[in-house]
Amino acid sequence: MTGPDRRPRGWVGRLMARGTDPDPRFTFANERTFLAWIRTALALLAAGIGLEAFVGDVLRPGVRQGLAAGLLLLGAALAVIAFRRWLLSERALRDGRSLPGLAIGPVLALALAVAGVVLLVGLLTPA
Repeated sequence: MTGPDRRPRGWVGRLMARGTDPDPRFTFANERTFLAWIRTALALLAAGIGLEAFVGDVLRPGVRQGLAAGLLLLGAALAVIAFRRWLLSERALRDGRSLPGLAIGPVLALALAVAGVVLLVGLLTPA
């Protein structure tokens, strides 16, 4: 709850107690960015599940399971990283500091490129 005499408790309260309230547009932009990363994480989770559930014998079982597991791990890791980035960005906004860099972008791009190559090779190689 918020109000003149009631502050949020826990980690939210500690976050809100830092610095000053930023312009709401920046807070909303940070939230939209977080939600975009969460959508990407959900897409990776769905791709991993879909690969294992619907591909069947098109890919060798080891390739299919390894690729599905990799996509699932990447999606789970991205969800955690998205929250951490949102939190660090919100702290930076409240403290008037520069926003953190985007370290996960190149990692995600490389991981998806590797997954695409593995999938392509797996499809072109006879089972």
